[in-house]
Amino acid sequence: MSGRQAVQVLALAVVLVAAVAFPFWANRTQPYYLQIAINIISFAILALSWDMLARTGQLSLAHAAFYGLGAYTSALVTTRMGLPIFLGMLLGSLVAVVVAAGLGMLTLRLRGIYFAIGTLAFSETLRVVTNQLRFTGGATGLVVPPLLGGQRVPQYLLILAVLLLAVVVSWMVNRSRWHFAFTAIRTNEAVAGAMGVDVVRFKVLAFMISAFFAGITGAYYAHVFLFISPIEVYSLAVSVGALVAPIFGGLYTTAGPILGAVVLRVGEEILRSTVQRGYPIIYGLILALVILYMPRGLIGVWASVKSGLATGRKETREPAGP
Repeated sequence: MSGRQAVQVLALAVVLVAAVAFPFWANRTQPYYLQIAINIISFAILALSWDMLARTGQLSLAHAAFYGLGAYTSALVTTRMGLPIFLGMLLGSLVAVVVAAGLGMLTLRLRGIYFAIGTLAFSETLRVVTNQLRFTGGATGLVVPPLLGGQRVPQYLLILAVLLLAVVVSWMVNRSRWHFAFTAIRTNEAVAGAMGVDVVRFKVLAFMISAFFAGITGAYYAHVFLFISPIEVYSLAVSVGALVAPIFGGLYTTAGPILGAVVLRVGEEILRSTVQRGYPIIYGLILALVILYMPRGLIGVWASVKSGLATGRKETREPAGP
């Protein structure tokens, strides 16, 4: 292991230890911070799961659908059928995976904005249907039993474990032959197919992986916040938020979506507490400026800074000319 790799491993270990120790401190001194941390981690999972799908070139707005399916499936099987909460959460994520496989097969011929519109229409259809069905609680919503007895520290550690699982999956995808297949499909599907890449298989697999993490996050949300309604869990804001964070942090990476989710949520909280009125306008302007002038996101900026520093050191070491 090189010195740089050793430093990276040490930094990751420090971050992980701090993340695990944080809820025990916050629960005693600042419980509100613990709730914010749970929101940030949930948002980071959604962002990373969206990015894993975007690596195949699919601009999806169906995350709200998978999020809502996970939430409602878990809520219904635990309240109506009396199943354990953990089993309900697992079933919620599996339902999202199955629906994603079907949706992926149906929308494979759509490209770009047409695919985005198709996935958005699917989410909106689920919202309208759920709003009309009586057994889902309709527009009134559902009261959901608490996860882990409502104890915030165990709830935090559970969602942190889900984030770590998503990080491991993303890391493995980026270091396997899937990475090359995803990149080829994103660049040119026709050429990828001619090279022997099974385009249909890889696009559907990416959709299923993405849906799994969105579904389990939705189920988690239901049992932590104890109430769900169609207008909330199928909200377009869920899909847009999952899309914006990876763009802000850096697309097609593991760290970018997480960094984007953390910075956006912390920044939003700071603006809410300081500006109060009108903070969404400032928040939107910041997002627009970043997307316009930082197309590679925060990770891209960091890479450029590192490259500039390395170039400067190299020029310094080179001997002066005659």
